[in-house]
Amino acid sequence: MDRRTLIVSGLAALGAAEAAKAQPQGQPGPYQTPNYPAAPPPYQGQNPNSQGQNPNYPGQPPPAEPFTREEMVNNVSDFLGVTAEAAGGAIERVFRDNGRPTAYIAGQEASGAISIGARYGKGLLYMKNREPMEVFWQGPSVGWDLGGNASRVFTLCYNLQYPEILFQRFPGVEGSAYLVGGVGVNYLQSDEVILAPIRAGVGLRLGANIGYLGFSRKRRAWPF
Repeated sequence: MDRRTLIVSGLAALGAAEAAKAQPQGQPGPYQTPNYPAAPPPYQGQNPNSQGQNPNYPGQPPPAEPFTREEMVNNVSDFLGVTAEAAGGAIERVFRDNGRPTAYIAGQEASGAISIGARYGKGLLYMKNREPMEVFWQGPSVGWDLGGNASRVFTLCYNLQYPEILFQRFPGVEGSAYLVGGVGVNYLQSDEVILAPIRAGVGLRLGANIGYLGFSRKRRAWPF
């Protein structure tokens, strides 16, 4: 081997050594996979569109399903002990004014007045696809009547989508009291929620209905 060949071989070996030193440590080889960041875990929250949920308010049940006229006529007639004709006349008037109710309260109440009086009651709140809930109500009244009475009362509830909305004060609507076939009806309203208590016989006392009723989960002695 001559001197020129020996010099070229030495330069080639030196170049290969320098290239090996310049390569970064830890560089993945031809068959290595880089370490990419781990993917985030899947979302574990509640799906608002899942069955049985209200898509507008996640975690809440769907809006209340309204009752039909036939259901209310039968319930009012049986509970108040009046004829189907009397119950149907009152229900027809209320349905014409407000449509189909989303809930109703069947209960008993006692009231008394000497111009200024008080009313106390308790009953069960019924809504479709929900368990009945015990509720209480109390409130003052101002009117021209005198005396006291105890009676049953059947209250239709409108725009009541959830039971919790009931627990507030409902002022009486002026001029709403009327009689249909021996059954008395008047209206109470707070915001969009309307209540239509239906009373029969000695339970009328419509003059005592000027005031308000406050609904609560527990009985209260103070009516105001």
